[in-house]
Amino acid sequence: MSLTLIISLFALIAIALFGRFFIHLPKNIWLLFAAQPLAMASSSMVVFAGGLVATKIAPQPEYATLPLTLMILGTASAVVPASFAMNKMGRRKGTMLGLSIAVVGSLLAMVAAIKALFSLLIIGSMLLGASLAFVAQMRFAAIESVEQAADAPKAISVLMVGGMFAAVLGPEVAVTGKLWLDSPYGFAGSFLSLALLLLAAIVIIAFLEPIEVKTSRIDQGVRPLKQIISQPIFIIAVCAGAIGYSVMSYVMTATPLSMHEVEGHSLQATKWVVQSHIIAMYFPSLFSALLIRHLGVARLMILGCLMYAAVVIVALAGNAVMHYWWAMILLGVGWNFLFTSGTLLLPEVYRPNERFKAQAVNDFSIFFVQAMGSLSAGMILFSRGWSVLISVAVPMIIVMFAVSVWYFLLLRKRKPRAESRS
Repeated sequence: MSLTLIISLFALIAIALFGRFFIHLPKNIWLLFAAQPLAMASSSMVVFAGGLVATKIAPQPEYATLPLTLMILGTASAVVPASFAMNKMGRRKGTMLGLSIAVVGSLLAMVAAIKALFSLLIIGSMLLGASLAFVAQMRFAAIESVEQAADAPKAISVLMVGGMFAAVLGPEVAVTGKLWLDSPYGFAGSFLSLALLLLAAIVIIAFLEPIEVKTSRIDQGVRPLKQIISQPIFIIAVCAGAIGYSVMSYVMTATPLSMHEVEGHSLQATKWVVQSHIIAMYFPSLFSALLIRHLGVARLMILGCLMYAAVVIVALAGNAVMHYWWAMILLGVGWNFLFTSGTLLLPEVYRPNERFKAQAVNDFSIFFVQAMGSLSAGMILFSRGWSVLISVAVPMIIVMFAVSVWYFLLLRKRKPRAESRS
């Protein structure tokens, strides 16, 4: 077992056990913090190990990216069933169900790597993707676990910091577990080790305390879905999540291809840039709660849009390794600001007994648009080039900036009304 993997697991456990003594949040937040990186490791596992196995067992070389593509589509297709399961079974049992699906998917991928069954690898990848729809619900469980709404930004920040551990755990487990099982195509042991991580996550979630969402008389009526999703704040929240995710996934998917395949940069440099990007996605969560307190969500969204605009400027400035590195760092930070903002805005638009269907529409929109961005990246890159690919993202960034300004103006209108009533 690698030293990096041991240190990462030790640090994750230590923070989960002792973090509550320094940051006063409910026990559930720290259980979710510990379990989420173990569950999210399946994503980087498919990107890293799944792609390498697919190049050896796929019937045609161009099918090598199919496991990743179907993983993303699996996530989008499972959003509604995941929300339904959470509603019927509760957060604890629903999350355990989703993680169990991931265990099955990882074991199928393991068999696929041993037997060279490409179709089985695809099925396993889809199941791993479907489980990520359940994992995405953890952020809502975190928000619902805090007693005061003011603690929600802190809870989301803690949970998203765990994403940095997922960035390390996936590739490290893939490399460490590669030789656990004898396989002519490699990485069978990697998927077995992933299954063990997922089982550990299930055990952690088993200790999750029941989440009781406070309701009142006025909350008892369930409004039609059309009425919920037509609210301006709902539209703004969905745009922040969907546009933030799609632009990030679109550029991130194309970057290693552009660096290594087109520009000829080394695999080591490409790996460094991608890892730096993933860390940049989650590192700002260490201080995003402080930024929200001082700037507010509207300004944080505008700041995220400015980060995305900077990505365009840097990416079009050149094709050196540092151009890619800075573009990916800015991309990660911008994604964090937009995704965090959308997550915090969403609970403002639904009543407690409407939360599952509102969350389902939000997450389906995010993951569907993300899938479209990821799928189009390779096609545009190889047919039109890196500069065109980056330019295509500009209209989406402009739309997001307009949405952010719209929210800022809505808040300014609310403030005089509140002052006139007082």
